[in-house]
Amino acid sequence: MAERLPLIKLQPARVLDASPALGASAEPLRLAYPKAEMLWHESDPALAERAAAARSASWWQKLRGAGGGRVDVLPARPEVELLWSNMALHAAVELPRLLGDWQASLAVGGFVMFSCLGPDSFVELRPLYARAGWGRPAPDWWDMHDIGDLVLKAGFADPVMDQERLRLTWADPDSLLADLRALGGNLAPARFAGLRGRRWRADLAAQLETLRGADGRLALTLELVFGHAFKAAPRLTVAAETHVSVDAMRASLRKGRSGG
Repeated sequence: MAERLPLIKLQPARVLDASPALGASAEPLRLAYPKAEMLWHESDPALAERAAAARSASWWQKLRGAGGGRVDVLPARPEVELLWSNMALHAAVELPRLLGDWQASLAVGGFVMFSCLGPDSFVELRPLYARAGWGRPAPDWWDMHDIGDLVLKAGFADPVMDQERLRLTWADPDSLLADLRALGGNLAPARFAGLRGRRWRADLAAQLETLRGADGRLALTLELVFGHAFKAAPRLTVAAETHVSVDAMRASLRKGRSGG
């Protein structure tokens, strides 16, 4: 995502990092926009505490002021020119509502960039869990095309969607499970509601051993979905009584002066 930022000419004055606890994006955003005001939002209390601790420990945030400008609730006010979210959208319980909050957080002409897990992530675990009768190993994540449709419905313009598949390998089951836990655990609604025992843990490790490839390492597929879109000026409609926001009027005036 950070490698694509130079392709966008807009230099945002205010940047909002949405769900930064797992995204690890503070440094690339600072390097890309050293003069911008850096804000962040995390709805989960535990993750918000982790994000706040990470920012207060940063020398850059200590220089600019501890906390890094937390936004308590969305939509952000005043609006931002860039809303950035790395590896968090797949965990949204109400994706259309979240995208609507993002759109309302952006100033006219601003843009959103995001990445998330796609539906083919960890696809190798599905037959493994099915054989053992353990249900689904992960939620039914949105695919790239469906997310693009939701981005349009949320009011964004010119969405561009892309995806990439990675093959990750591990030396042993413990390392694999540690990385999966770091990604947030199993968010599937039909997951086992209680605590598993040591016997189940041993059975899982044995099942994971079947994932070893020709190189002798355990392998899983990770599908990454990327997207970006802009917030266009709203189209003004004329009725017997019309209400127009100040931001919309300003955007229309600027467009008229430029001959657009």
